[in-house]
Amino acid sequence: SGDMLAGRLLAGLRPMLPGARFHGIGGPRMMEQGFESHWPLDTLTVRGLFEIIPKYRELKRIQSALRDQLLADRPSVFVGADYPGFNLGLEEQLKAQDIPTVHFISPQIWAWRGGRIKKIQRAVSHMLVVFPFEEQIYRDAGVPVTYIGHPLAELIPLHPDQSAARHTLGLQDSDKVLAILPGSRSGELKYLVEPFLLAARLLMKRDPELKFVIPMAGPRQQQQFAQIVAEKGLGDVPVQLLDGQSHVAMAAADAVLAASGTATLEVALYKKPMVIAYKVLGASYQIMRHMGYLPWIGLPNILAREFLVPELIQHHATPQALADAAWFQLTDDANRIKLRERFTDMHHSLLRDSSTESARAVMNIIASNKA
Repeated sequence: SGDMLAGRLLAGLRPMLPGARFHGIGGPRMMEQGFESHWPLDTLTVRGLFEIIPKYRELKRIQSALRDQLLADRPSVFVGADYPGFNLGLEEQLKAQDIPTVHFISPQIWAWRGGRIKKIQRAVSHMLVVFPFEEQIYRDAGVPVTYIGHPLAELIPLHPDQSAARHTLGLQDSDKVLAILPGSRSGELKYLVEPFLLAARLLMKRDPELKFVIPMAGPRQQQQFAQIVAEKGLGDVPVQLLDGQSHVAMAAADAVLAASGTATLEVALYKKPMVIAYKVLGASYQIMRHMGYLPWIGLPNILAREFLVPELIQHHATPQALADAAWFQLTDDANRIKLRERFTDMHHSLLRDSSTESARAVMNIIASNKA
């Protein structure tokens, strides 16, 4: 999601700064805009608290090397896209040396770890937020802020074409289709592939004709998925693995089983019923559970301020519970109509020209720093 967000920002900035050098750490969508990445973006993908320990030294080394490079280069502005655990510490050091810092997007301080606002005050010159309710939080804290809308609301059509997506995947309009999105991070796959596929096996007993499509973010994820399938003896579950194409899978689906994260907002913008699941290392979950203070973890539920769709967390995310919840989402027509209406309203509320809005905010920071 950080690559997608920053890629949209760079697309807006490039016409305004045609000769500028964009560099740091980024992914393919950023590189499409001429971005120079010094480390692979995959290096930073860690999920959970204790899970970060094996990678801590490497991440700290990269952060320090990037800091030293930026302090030597003195860029006009630093933009930290997502990943607050890495970026806020870096931003704090840069801002202390009078390099203006932008953070894009807000950490979920409204959901958990609200104490981070103090670090944000020290670290961030300007915050770009993608949800309307976040603006007031930062105004109250004295942090300059701009609401830019959510880039996904522009990228995803208001009225997705399910039939065209199914044609792309070789599926029939009459098929019943469940998209399974176990995530892209190693930890997500580790904890969710097995219960998701066991749920799919249970669903096959209810409807042997049910189709399962599973987009994989890249070769590394596909290799880990295949390893889990082999180790757990899940090769009998007939799934259609996709190389990327997560949006095609969402558009084609009747319902979606998804790991908690940005993907759940994408599913909502595709107006699809869904089940949200979240599992991490047990020790991490116990700590995170006591840090949180919202009753929801899924973005669609947070935006709606109610449980629009079910969330199955940690030990509640059993194959049977996932299968039961997914079956309801697949088969209840009244629920489907209700969710389509609510998700359409949500889509309208998030729709702005985010690329231009974010680029203008960054340009204003550059201009004020020069002045």
